[in-house]
Amino acid sequence: MSEIIKIEDVTKKYGDFTAVDKLNLDIEKGSFFGLLGPNGAGKTTLISMLIGLLKPNEGKVFIMNQEMNRNNVFLKKQIGIVPQHINLDKDLTVKENLILAAKLFKLRGKKREVQIEKLLDYMDIKKVENRMARKLSGGMKRKLMIAKALIHSPEILFLDEPTVGVDLNARRKIWDILKIMKDMGKTIILTTHYIEEAEYLCDKIALMDKGKIFYNDTSENLKRSLGKYTVEYFDENKVTKYKFFKDIDEAKNFSNSIKENFILRDISLEDVFYNFTNRKVT
Repeated sequence: MSEIIKIEDVTKKYGDFTAVDKLNLDIEKGSFFGLLGPNGAGKTTLISMLIGLLKPNEGKVFIMNQEMNRNNVFLKKQIGIVPQHINLDKDLTVKENLILAAKLFKLRGKKREVQIEKLLDYMDIKKVENRMARKLSGGMKRKLMIAKALIHSPEILFLDEPTVGVDLNARRKIWDILKIMKDMGKTIILTTHYIEEAEYLCDKIALMDKGKIFYNDTSENLKRSLGKYTVEYFDENKVTKYKFFKDIDEAKNFSNSIKENFILRDISLEDVFYNFTNRKVT
């Protein structure tokens, strides 16, 4: 696969604070790319530069071999955006929200109707098409937001915390929709706090903290870099500690020396993140 997004030495500062720090990254066409990190890591700032809302202080962003900037109309037509915060018109129905989104991209007539009906069915929101957006459940609102982002059939979809505040069942249904989109050849960039979400959906995951990407690989390779087993235990000060092992016998031998309660389990992606940042994803 060829790269569809290329980020070269990008830095974004707000006064003395550096939100994104000399970042380099390539994202391949047709991939599902996860950006994982805690609050303040720089994820949303990076996405804002990728979609042309913010201008880097240094460096450049290229999408489909063109430099992204606020005035690049062609690139903006190739992008769909699902923001973290609800962006629906609460006084319009589900279908009216889609009609409004379609008009913004100058979709007209039969083409507009066909696309709206397709998305209503695809997102499983046909049954609520005449319901006011303010009366939708959290999961339905998120589905409608994804439908809005897809109204113009973009090549690239940016998802900023797309399942935040959504219950587990609705989250799983949204995951299924996103996996189908990936199978259709869309390039998807996901930022999330939910580690299991990134692990389940993404081909590659970049771990980001303090404006830098410090690891970028598949979930399995990320975990393998740390080991295979985790011993999670209390130390003498009742503080949770983690120790990682490649060999099960070594992990068991260490466990036998622990006086407090412990758990011996497979290494998780959260272990990898915690090991490199020394803090949980919150």
